[in-house]
Amino acid sequence: MLQIYNTFTHKKEPFKPLVPGHISLYVCGITVYDFCHLGHARVFVAFDVIVRFLRESGWKVKYVRNITDIDDKIIKRAHENNEPIEALTNRFIEAMNEDGKALNVLSPDLEPRATHHIDSIIHMVKQLEEKGVAYLADNGDVYFQVDKYNNYGQLAHKDLENLQAGARVEVVSQKRSSLDFVLWKKAKPEEPHWLSPWGEGRPGWHIECSAMSTKCLGDTFDIHGGGSDLVFPHHENERAQSECATGKTFVNTWMHVGFVQVDKEKMSKSLNNFFTIREVLKEYDAEVIRYFLIASHYRSPVNYSKELLEQAKSALERMYTALRGIDLSKAKTSPSAAIFKTRFFEAMNDDFNTPIAMSVLFDLVHAVNTAKEKQDPDHFAFAALLKELANILGLLERTPESYLQGKMDEKGEIERLIQEREQARLSKDWKQADVLRQQLSSMGVVLEDTPKGTIWRKA
Repeated sequence: MLQIYNTFTHKKEPFKPLVPGHISLYVCGITVYDFCHLGHARVFVAFDVIVRFLRESGWKVKYVRNITDIDDKIIKRAHENNEPIEALTNRFIEAMNEDGKALNVLSPDLEPRATHHIDSIIHMVKQLEEKGVAYLADNGDVYFQVDKYNNYGQLAHKDLENLQAGARVEVVSQKRSSLDFVLWKKAKPEEPHWLSPWGEGRPGWHIECSAMSTKCLGDTFDIHGGGSDLVFPHHENERAQSECATGKTFVNTWMHVGFVQVDKEKMSKSLNNFFTIREVLKEYDAEVIRYFLIASHYRSPVNYSKELLEQAKSALERMYTALRGIDLSKAKTSPSAAIFKTRFFEAMNDDFNTPIAMSVLFDLVHAVNTAKEKQDPDHFAFAALLKELANILGLLERTPESYLQGKMDEKGEIERLIQEREQARLSKDWKQADVLRQQLSSMGVVLEDTPKGTIWRKA
């Protein structure tokens, strides 16, 4: 049985879908004004693994991940760059998609953009105003009145009185309470705007997701996810305004992904301690980065370090090396292999426990190597299952040679030097063979002499 940790209840719960066999999932995407960093990648990859596993398990998943393409940061960056807002957002949406593709992240089923759902946003704000939980302030902004929603603070497990006493929000004299948040902003000169019942303006951040999620998935849906930093105030505010607008439970299960940290601080643009996906891809293979991001449980923080990336690189090499030279078409059904599959699915059904699932993969690596050494035909079944289960995590989708040998631009030269070395060894010219091995080593090539000939991989 699938169990998921619910942020709202602070415990793992048996998952009960609204519609048997179907799962509706909404994940908060990014605000597109800059390149994605590893914190964004963690959320993308975590939910990619979750969706892949759910579908592999037979669930019909409708996966929605939004794009915020109108926001104060976007307006500011476009002004700094002296470029149209749409040009800026389109450029970074394209970059986000390129980064996702590099990390083997599958596209969501729907990817709504805030600027394409203005009518739905205005409709929800009107609902809230008509129900007396939203008000037009003297400055022309429309605010949600937090004290009209009795359940405010329950998602983040925060007490309303303490929140009000220690509110760290922008002080606006027109607000009735420090916790009230903006639903619709009056347009400033030369800002993008849309016509509304309250004059020309643009949506606040929180209302975008409420309007888009209900438009795509209905008033109530199964799972809402995002980074841990969104629990408060973003998701708390989403929950408040959505439930006041519809009169229904907004979300049944809330899921949040742990931070990527640098020196035990959250990686973020505001702290200027972030590494973009593109920067890290210059040093590490994309599959290494993906492995690094899912090696820890999705709810746990991950500390960014080159040491951990090197560990991820070594781990992937072990997996690919185990598969090297094995004809997977010779795999036959094996009861011994089936045990590993059961263990893998048990781990993933327990709140998507990737560390345990990956430990099963390494048990399979050991089983492959041991059976191959003993010439046990089960090694074909073990190898096929290793690839099958790793593929659910978005790993081991390349051939062992393409991964272990790296980029192809040097391959011809490397294989030429290996052939020269083979000839030197056949001629018993050990000095020349050593020179060639050293030359290959300086190119980052690791040689392994086997009874069937020399094989190689990139270090």
